[in-house]
Amino acid sequence: MSLIEKIDKEQLPQHIAIIMDGNGRWAKEKEKSRHSGHQEGVVAVRKTVEAATKVGLKYLTVYTFSNENWNRPQEEVLALMELLVTAIHRETPDLMKNNVRLMAIGNLKRLPGKTYETLNDCMKQTSANTGTTLVLALSYSSKWEITEAVKQIAREVSDKKLGPDEITEEMISTYLTTKNIPDPDLLVRTGGEKRISNFLLWQMSYSEFYFTDTYWPDFREEELYGAILYYQQRERRFGKISEQLNR
Repeated sequence: MSLIEKIDKEQLPQHIAIIMDGNGRWAKEKEKSRHSGHQEGVVAVRKTVEAATKVGLKYLTVYTFSNENWNRPQEEVLALMELLVTAIHRETPDLMKNNVRLMAIGNLKRLPGKTYETLNDCMKQTSANTGTTLVLALSYSSKWEITEAVKQIAREVSDKKLGPDEITEEMISTYLTTKNIPDPDLLVRTGGEKRISNFLLWQMSYSEFYFTDTYWPDFREEELYGAILYYQQRERRFGKISEQLNR
């Protein structure tokens, strides 16, 4: 029996964010190239998106490429960019078929021209889809995002378009790249590490965390459903006490 049958569809997280970790270690253990690990990682993304649509998840964000990843060997970076272009081309028909909308967050202007163009084409093609929204975090880091938001707010204060006392938590959220996306209810990290690696620091202030030793290339629908079941067992208090929630 699939774990999906145990999930309460009325208590789904609205947004799951995933740190896809373990491609390199998966490849090393199998005595394959790192690139083959990344290729298998693309398969895992496809399977996870399919599982998300099947269960009715509204938002799925995957940490695809961080700002820090630009510091990897140039050969690997170029290979990842080429793989991204190929994957987007190949997956666009399935995104359309499954009613999935593609979005992206991060310093997208830093992407190579071909990658940026392919990404934008897919986002335009899928923009009217109304099922799961798949968000790619590309050339993204949370410190970069928050710094850019602070710069924008500072300019508006300097230009007297905004007063310091008008700055609120809600307003700051509108200056982030995720301004039209709900905060994640659940963070999933694969590969056994237990850190959040500069990912959605502002947005995950009340997210539940789920860590699994499974390497990303081996992540499949049952893993996703297991994470959702874990989430449904959590008591989300948001600073309150249990008795207040049960009134």
